[in-house]
Amino acid sequence: MEKINFTVPCLFGLEGIVGNELRRLNVSDVAPENGRVHFCGTMEDLVRANLWVRSGERVLVRLGTFRADTFDALFEGTKALPWERWIPKDGAFPVKGHSLQSKLFSIPDCQKIVKKAIVERLKATYHVNWLEETGSKYTVQFSIMKDEAVLYLDTSGAGLHKRGYRANANEAPLRETLAAAMVTLSKYRGREYFCDPFCGSGTILIEAAMIAQNRAPGLYRNFAAESWACVPQQMWDQARAEAKEKIFRRDFTLWGGDVDDRALSTARSNARKAGVAQYIRFEHADAKMFHPEQESGIIVCNPPYGERMLDLKQTEQLYREFGATMKQNPGYQLYLISSHAEFERFYGKRAAKRRKLYNGMIKCEFYQYY
Repeated sequence: MEKINFTVPCLFGLEGIVGNELRRLNVSDVAPENGRVHFCGTMEDLVRANLWVRSGERVLVRLGTFRADTFDALFEGTKALPWERWIPKDGAFPVKGHSLQSKLFSIPDCQKIVKKAIVERLKATYHVNWLEETGSKYTVQFSIMKDEAVLYLDTSGAGLHKRGYRANANEAPLRETLAAAMVTLSKYRGREYFCDPFCGSGTILIEAAMIAQNRAPGLYRNFAAESWACVPQQMWDQARAEAKEKIFRRDFTLWGGDVDDRALSTARSNARKAGVAQYIRFEHADAKMFHPEQESGIIVCNPPYGERMLDLKQTEQLYREFGATMKQNPGYQLYLISSHAEFERFYGKRAAKRRKLYNGMIKCEFYQYY
């Protein structure tokens, strides 16, 4: 069976987690590097990766890599790739990308060159003078870094963090893929009591519920490659049927608290849309007075960072009071993300382990208290 090269982009700091997710799918040649993970697989793996990757942003087919320090080199390198293997005669193929530390720095010019090269290749292959582009979409991405070009096809469409349950979020939304990674790092699997006293729009709790169910995060959404002629619909139907069979049928309880009633209303709505509302109890509660029902459990949370100067003092006081409260709950493991450089000082205790993560473009630390 033909082997295909893939790349899964991800937030910085999540490469190892995404790599482990792919290894569990039994794909080959898993190779994490900064901001992405490469692997080799088949068409079936294309489908399964889209359904099952929790912490990656999308699944890209990596068509080729070549040096592109001139527009001629970019044109010829692009034209030499087997676009007809994927794009049919009526396929629509918009082009987007980026260029960093390279001689070819104009993105619009690079887009035009890549587009023209693919057009010329497909016209010659299909023996036509014009490509209608009225069919399914095959989004082409290029990355030029230090004069090295990589060409991709995007199989996912909307980013994998868009599970379909979060129509609205509060003012500081946590991306679903990062929330899933935080839960994964806590080693929660549905057995312990699980809490988020800063629950906001409920993303961490919803991702934890899906992990406890062993539910594929992409089970109930669509992907760009579902409309591609080269990926049979039967593969998608079979992969979804297998994913449904793997869902665990068991009871577990998660608790979320927040002082913002509007955020709690959004969280309840999101949990209903995600199909996990029966597992999560949301309450109006102040994290500074956290008193859980059970003596032990896991807390994963994303408290305010104090990014605005007016909020900084309030945030630092919140950290102090939350730290004092947690001293009264020694049976709990705490996993917390913050961009505040002195979080541990205000919280009152050094973390057992720290890990660098990025919440969007914000550099953070993931503090782990066992």
